[in-house]
Amino acid sequence: MKNVILLLIFSLLSFSCSAQTDPKNDKEKSEMKPSKNEDGEWDLTVIDTQFDYFLNAIAKPVSQYSESYLKTKNTLLVSEWNSYYFSGRYRNIIESSIDYDPKENYGLKFEYKLYQVFAYVNWKYGLRMNGLSGSDALR
Repeated sequence: MKNVILLLIFSLLSFSCSAQTDPKNDKEKSEMKPSKNEDGEWDLTVIDTQFDYFLNAIAKPVSQYSESYLKTKNTLLVSEWNSYYFSGRYRNIIESSIDYDPKENYGLKFEYKLYQVFAYVNWKYGLRMNGLSGSDALR
């Protein structure tokens, strides 16, 4: 009887400790979504530690771009990025899709930062993207 009780306890413990996966959570984890910060502005968080260095030392300044130019480029680049993600190409670089609505007014800062994400991936990993401007695609 003790063995049955111990077996029952161990089986319940192992069941309660096992990881449960929720397909909805997996989808949310694999998609980058723009979010608003405390000031109500759209923001994009990039976790890679070298991105800030790239943004401050290598990337062209925001003053060299117009918002409409960046929106046009980002629309093309997000489409290209998502096609790579969903096809499985460059799995070691592209780990999530990007939720981007070209009809949304994200603002110049957000559009610039998103564009620089693509330039950064080109700079760091050498991933050539067709929508990236020639001068930003140089390594």
